[in-house]
Amino acid sequence: MKDIKVLGSGCKTCQLTADLLKAEAEKLGVSVTIEKVTDYAAIAGYGIAATPGVVVDGKVVHAGGLPKAADVDGWLKA
Repeated sequence: MKDIKVLGSGCKTCQLTADLLKAEAEKLGVSVTIEKVTDYAAIAGYGIAATPGVVVDGKVVHAGGLPKAADVDGWLKA
């Protein structure tokens, strides 16, 4: 089970990021929990300045803009 956090204000790009993560996980058969973090203090605690951010199993793997599906696959397979 992968623990994933999507960091951001809840904007459309943040939602698309969460949807992409869920779709890729289903495609790969990987179990995930996806949590949306919208609290700015919590987001700042991860040290990112641009959202959406993605944290997989406690490690920041992406910040700013919609991630690429190939990148998501790599995070989920790791």
